[in-house]
Amino acid sequence: MEEMGVPSVAIHTQAFHRVAKSTSRLRGFPTLRNAFVPQPVVDRTPEQLRAYIEAIDPVSKRPFMQEVVEGLLQPLEGTDLTGETFERETPRLLPPDTEANLRVLFEENRWTDFMPIVLPTEELVAQMLKGTSQPPDKVVGRMRAGNFREAWEYTVEKVAVNAVMAGAKPEYFPVILALAATNQTSRQGSTTSQTCLSVVNGPIRHEIGMNCGIGAMGPYNHANVTIGRAYSLLSQNGQGGSVPGETYMGTLGNPLAYSLVFAENEEASPWQSLHVQKGLKQEDSAVTVFVGNRYVHEGFGPRVTWEEKFRRSLAASAYLPPCLVMDPIVARLFAQKGINTKQELIDWCAKNARLPAREYWDDQWMQTLIRPHAVAGVEPWATRLKAAPDEIVEMYRPEDINVVVTGGETQGAWKIFGAKYVKTVKVDDWR
Repeated sequence: MEEMGVPSVAIHTQAFHRVAKSTSRLRGFPTLRNAFVPQPVVDRTPEQLRAYIEAIDPVSKRPFMQEVVEGLLQPLEGTDLTGETFERETPRLLPPDTEANLRVLFEENRWTDFMPIVLPTEELVAQMLKGTSQPPDKVVGRMRAGNFREAWEYTVEKVAVNAVMAGAKPEYFPVILALAATNQTSRQGSTTSQTCLSVVNGPIRHEIGMNCGIGAMGPYNHANVTIGRAYSLLSQNGQGGSVPGETYMGTLGNPLAYSLVFAENEEASPWQSLHVQKGLKQEDSAVTVFVGNRYVHEGFGPRVTWEEKFRRSLAASAYLPPCLVMDPIVARLFAQKGINTKQELIDWCAKNARLPAREYWDDQWMQTLIRPHAVAGVEPWATRLKAAPDEIVEMYRPEDINVVVTGGETQGAWKIFGAKYVKTVKVDDWR
């Protein structure tokens, strides 16, 4: 509206006052008029919501309606009309200083995850760059903290800086570059504290000593942990920061954002590898990224009542489709029950993940993110929206469900992550 010369007022809840102001400034409108009401607005009665607008703006401490009216009546001038631009280039090198002072500087500028880092000196970055044949100035991708933020561009060298900070080795670098090439941040600014789950397939797993056995998803392997941490640090620094209240709004936070990269145990699995399912060859090396991880359910088996357990767990995953991660013991037990491929298990899950339509649509993110597609006639959601409240509807499409086999065969354990597939990228393209 401001671009057309028309004053407008954006209304937000109080919890978003910093992110609203920083976003408008970064998008070139530092004087955008904002008004704020208390949080929450979900599940409030009409009377409660009306009381918000008849009360005081909790940020400006002035009457809410006064903020709105004055914002609409005040003429546009100055940067209201011309906007604002930023010089986003940063110096390639920092001035020399002591190690202690540089560590403080990195923390003060939020360039770290607040765990100890390896300082990225020119020498160490040059060593990291030897892990790839790609030129340092090649653009790898772009990331942004949220849907309404500008996407920041990063080069091979900038990825190398974050890989050094994470403590990764040069031989890990092609995997880190492949993760960077997904353009998917693992530090989303979502209020639901999402992060990424990343799976490595192919010969690269053994070449760099990744763990797909005992403790595959834990902090027990240098390659797994530092690759995941490098991806996390890149996501933080390559998208414009992860600042609570400004670019990160996860109300609980997510510890998986530190590192969640592991390898699939292809050799012990009775089923097809994940990257082959996604269209690559068995001899290819690849990374696959899933976003979400708001819900994690787990169990053992498949035991006698596995179907009932799976139905409950799948139903609880709500908006995000399930990614099943299981020990090879579990996969083989399923195979013994006649489920001979991942696709057969995926099809069973799609048919058995069911809820009454009332519960299905009552999920907050179903209302926010999926219902608009249903209203627009996009299937299968349009049909589900027409269902009677007590009618049972299927929750997920088969193509949205994934299965990964990993672990050391000490227990028949499985987990179901609410995690949406994003992309599979060949590591070989970044060697």
